[in-house]
Amino acid sequence: MQPIVLSTTFEREPDGSYRSGFVYSRGNNPNRQSLEECLVALERSAATVEAVSFASGLAASMSILHALSPQAHVVFPVDLYFGTGIMVRELYERWSVDISWVDMTDAQAVQDALRPDTKLLWLETPSNPTLKVIDIAQMAALAHSVGAVCVSDNTWSPLIQQPFEHGADIVVYSTTKYFGGHSDILSGAVLVRSDNALLPYIRSFQTHGGAVPSPFDCWLLLRSISTLPYRLQAHCNNAQRVAEFLAQHPQIQKVHYPGLADNPYHHLASKQMSAFGGMVSFEVRPRTAQSDGREEAFALAARLRLITRATSLGGVESLIEHRASVEGEHTRAPQNLLRLSVGLEHHEDIIADLTQALEYIA
Repeated sequence: MQPIVLSTTFEREPDGSYRSGFVYSRGNNPNRQSLEECLVALERSAATVEAVSFASGLAASMSILHALSPQAHVVFPVDLYFGTGIMVRELYERWSVDISWVDMTDAQAVQDALRPDTKLLWLETPSNPTLKVIDIAQMAALAHSVGAVCVSDNTWSPLIQQPFEHGADIVVYSTTKYFGGHSDILSGAVLVRSDNALLPYIRSFQTHGGAVPSPFDCWLLLRSISTLPYRLQAHCNNAQRVAEFLAQHPQIQKVHYPGLADNPYHHLASKQMSAFGGMVSFEVRPRTAQSDGREEAFALAARLRLITRATSLGGVESLIEHRASVEGEHTRAPQNLLRLSVGLEHHEDIIADLTQALEYIA
């Protein structure tokens, strides 16, 4: 195991040079350098790619938007991670970034939103929380047709989806999630094609903005990445079994999971993903026609014993949450929807927990 280098500063040689190549830990650190090299190695890309790591996923996303010039036009999906949406609305719209919100499952709507001055097209697939799948290659081609950069948030699908292979220029991760995998690290990363004009600005934001991961967090991430392929395989296998169980249950109105053969995004997901991920969302059937299902969803979540009621995803433990209440008045999530991050417990135990909770609300 690599040692954890906690020093914030590094000694100069008598001639003023730095033998180690490191000057000050905000600029770089041996553990961060090793992490970024590892992240690059995990991305399959014909082009040369560089990784820039951050203290959180939102800091990583912010670095991309900070790389833009004022009045830049950016196209975002309407089904965007809520935290990114808040950041865009509360910070960047106030700072004169011109934002268009589009349903990116509709290619014509995206094409209509693009303009000669569009600088960035941001996509997230599968989407949070309804797991809509967006055609990365199609969106990248549309972005490039007007000279824009295509950014893909790949937080839910590391390894099993390779956006660079489908034409994306920048890939962003909340490495807090599957890369960390144990709900004990807060971190993010941006991977950028080396010839992309935004890369120097993103790297500058890392150094001068200072939102960098600590040496210990970098060390923890490297520890976790060694098991990432095997954890992801188990997450995906468990999620498939849980989704199939829920799809057959009379108390469940709808299941959102692209691994189901009757899911509207199954064919596209099969083309651009090697597995269907560890996230499942489902809508609890309301007891009456007048109910929106919120009460039933809360009752189900409250009854669970193994699955933990908590925000976040990608950890070894299964987590569930009611997205509409998390997101507040501007949510697009149905009131009867629960988002489940399927963990590494035995799938029979997860299903047994859901079964007893569903019997309670029947």
